[in-house]
Amino acid sequence: MTRAPYAALFPGQGSQAVGMAQALYEASPAAKAALDVAEAALPGLLELMWSGPAEELQKTANQQPALVAAGAAAYAAWLETGAAPATYVAGHSLGEFTALVAAGALDLGDAVRLVRARGEAMQRAVPESEGAMAAILKVDAAAVVAAVEAVRAEGLVVDVANYNAPQQTVVSGRPDGVAAASARLKEAGARAIPLKVSAPFHCRLMAPAAADLQPRLAAVALRPLQAGLVANVTADLVADVELERRLLVEQVTAPVRWTDSLRRLADLGVARFVEFGSGQVLTGLVGRTLEGAAAVAVVDPASLKEALA
Repeated sequence: MTRAPYAALFPGQGSQAVGMAQALYEASPAAKAALDVAEAALPGLLELMWSGPAEELQKTANQQPALVAAGAAAYAAWLETGAAPATYVAGHSLGEFTALVAAGALDLGDAVRLVRARGEAMQRAVPESEGAMAAILKVDAAAVVAAVEAVRAEGLVVDVANYNAPQQTVVSGRPDGVAAASARLKEAGARAIPLKVSAPFHCRLMAPAAADLQPRLAAVALRPLQAGLVANVTADLVADVELERRLLVEQVTAPVRWTDSLRRLADLGVARFVEFGSGQVLTGLVGRTLEGAAAVAVVDPASLKEALA
């Protein structure tokens, strides 16, 4: 796997876990160096990642930098073994910041500070009781889009937030809008699962957060990409970092086009995927989307060794 072209994938919110990246810190000098950079940028981050409590780590402003740090550390440990750099990179939602770090375009310290601010802005945008999200399973994305459009025509606020897999789509908005779309889809045979989230991500209600992020991104240095980056918003390769700067702002309110992103990578000839950081959510989505593709996750020394084999 290390010599063939592959795509490095980096997870988004929901993949965090107390103890994340601690074993890599202890086993890999490269992972330790990366995590020390993240800790210097956000003092106290490693203690939160390793000791929790889980409720504190789960907060949007905390799990975002924790996941970026863990993803960057796992990728650094991978490269330290002599594995070739990824030909392509992609990240799910906030994971796109980790992908930029892996592609050499963004410093890790800047990345964790940016996503801490991103998380804080998202939480401020909508009070916790005024937003909701739900995962819709067992129907295709077209059915979800039709239900969302019908509910919006009734004056309710709901958007498609994530196209995760052919039969896994997430909706986001006001609680009444999400409930109405879920009810319509249940009637069509779907399964609707309310998500435990602190804000309705990737919908129009996040516009204040996008406005907050824009000047912060504008002030951060971005270098040329050293790997092909497939962006969430377009599900296509990014031509240059200035386009990516704009897409990261747009991403806050736009849906994550993950299904199309994986298919685009497959069209580019990628049949091997390695997920770096915490959890195996993206590894599972590869299996549900691309028949015959190989996917593994690197989260600790044992899984690193297994992935290299």
